[in-house]
Amino acid sequence: MSFAGLRVAITGAGRDTGRLLAEAFASRGASVFRSARDRAAADFQCDLAQPDSVRAFAAALAERTDRLDVLIHNGAAYIEGADLADATDDTIESLMAGTTGVVLLTKHLLPLLRASSRPDIVNMISACGEVGHHRSGAHPAFYAAKHAHAGLSSILSHRLRPEGIRVISLFPPDFVQQGPREPTSALTASSIVNCVLFAVGQPRDCFIREFHFEQV
Repeated sequence: MSFAGLRVAITGAGRDTGRLLAEAFASRGASVFRSARDRAAADFQCDLAQPDSVRAFAAALAERTDRLDVLIHNGAAYIEGADLADATDDTIESLMAGTTGVVLLTKHLLPLLRASSRPDIVNMISACGEVGHHRSGAHPAFYAAKHAHAGLSSILSHRLRPEGIRVISLFPPDFVQQGPREPTSALTASSIVNCVLFAVGQPRDCFIREFHFEQV
């Protein structure tokens, strides 16, 4: 599958799944704009918990390109804990602010997406954003943030479809970066990346709205 000529922006692309996504698109011919909280780890700095950083990243992209074909929201903080008291107020505030960053980044990059002939927004959410999910050891605030991201994705899918902008969301359970990729094993990052490539590569009449996964 070739993505030659596509322009792709990925948050949280400095390591792990984000880096795999960047490498997968680049190896298929796309021009990839990688962002991370640590500027040394990517092409751009973007801390989703800091609105000024989000706006600066969007402005930097607008200086580099006149369109954006794929926006992948991969960046997100993660905290564990069964009880609300297991995280400090500052940690919870920063985690929730990251979801605000997703909203703001989407808002500021919509003009570039609307300039594309085949725009896609891809949301790496989490099974923690599914109604009734409770199998992760993530902190309740992480669940709350992921439900907010899921709600945003759902309404944008409906409202942006008339413009031809596809909104694709993935809800993976807790997964591993590397593994045997067998039926009895945990989901791997490579399999998630393959789902993204598959969805983005579909004809424009095919709106794959969500990916849900069975958990081992």
